Amino acid sequence: MKIVKYLLLVCCISFTVNVLAQPFADEIQQFKKQDVLQPPPANAILFVGSSSFRKWTDVSNYFPGYPIINRGFGGSAFPDVIRYAPDIIYPYHPKQVVIYCGDNDLAFSDAVTADTVFERFRVLFELIRTNLPGENILYVSIKPSPSRSRLMKKMEDANLLIQTYLSLQQHAAFADVYHKMLKPDGSVMTDIFLEDNLHMNAKGYAIWQKVIEPYLSK
Repeated sequence: MKIVKYLLLVCCISFTVNVLAQPFADEIQQFKKQDVLQPPPANAILFVGSSSFRKWTDVSNYFPGYPIINRGFGGSAFPDVIRYAPDIIYPYHPKQVVIYCGDNDLAFSDAVTADTVFERFRVLFELIRTNLPGENILYVSIKPSPSRSRLMKKMEDANLLIQTYLSLQQHAAFADVYHKMLKPDGSVMTDIFLEDNLHMNAKGYAIWQKVIEPYLSK
């Protein structure tokens, strides 16, 4: 009996270590604890993706009247969102999923191409459609930023691939924030970013609000 208990204890510890060893596992666990303490609204709009959503902590103030769940986490890339979809997308059964992801994929490695980002997006899109049939899906385009200006061509190409794909899908849309964040000469606005020249300030999020709101499900 002692041996059995010992083996069970080892298995539990091993499982816990493996789970927590996954990138962003601690943030996902915090979401789950938060859901227990404060159950999220039903039939909500789910924002999911990387830190541009995670740092939008007052997103509900930008969209009054819309029930929103924000599950942006870390500096996540598409593989991370795909990995945790069973934890932070499917359980909520939202009426709409709003996705922002892709620029971290490109920044992670020069080997990641626009086609790579598109294929990763397509996997996530199809997973959501399989597990939440008929779900409204909105993709917010990869944003330009001064700190990642060298990636702008790849960003534009990835955005176009995703936009073209979504134009052929039902209950799906593409919100183009990319071009709204450029100056007339095509360079990136600088006064809409924090000091890191990557994440946005309130001016940046105000631009996003104007672009995104027309696409949100009533």
